[in-house]
Amino acid sequence: MKAICEVIQKACVTENLPLPKLLSEPGRSLIATSCVTAYTIGSSKVIPEIRTYVAIDGGMSDNPRPITYQSVYRAVVANKMSSPLNQTVTIAGKHCESGDILIKNALLPKTEPGDILVVMGTGAYNYSMASNYNRLPRPAAVVVANGEANLILQRETYQDLIRQDRLPERLKNSR
Repeated sequence: MKAICEVIQKACVTENLPLPKLLSEPGRSLIATSCVTAYTIGSSKVIPEIRTYVAIDGGMSDNPRPITYQSVYRAVVANKMSSPLNQTVTIAGKHCESGDILIKNALLPKTEPGDILVVMGTGAYNYSMASNYNRLPRPAAVVVANGEANLILQRETYQDLIRQDRLPERLKNSR
């Protein structure tokens, strides 16, 4: 902030302009790198000489940033950290939308169903921007500090999603 303020002050003096009120919201720059999102890898689909897709158990409902404003992420396979990076894949979400792509051209080790894909730098926005698109429950949140993991937000269930649903009486008895 100091460097930015100094440049703005100098420009205002040079241009003989009044100094504006400066505000800063550094949230993402402070929090983004401290948070990751973990997914379980499901299936893969190879389209020869075009692309290999790897499907995960999440997607645009828990992280809308790639489809909304083309955010770019990096990922690792947590259970294969020492394996060679020998596969370029596109990470696809579980939704039925062509834009549900989390990462294009990710360089990863050979993946298999059940592997854990960890997406770096997802920040605190994943949960606040998450939705129940396609009636999917939102994931849990865990905080890890000093080698200890604690659940801080329980995973939603399908029952959580439908608890507010109501069927009119006249439709309950019609068959």
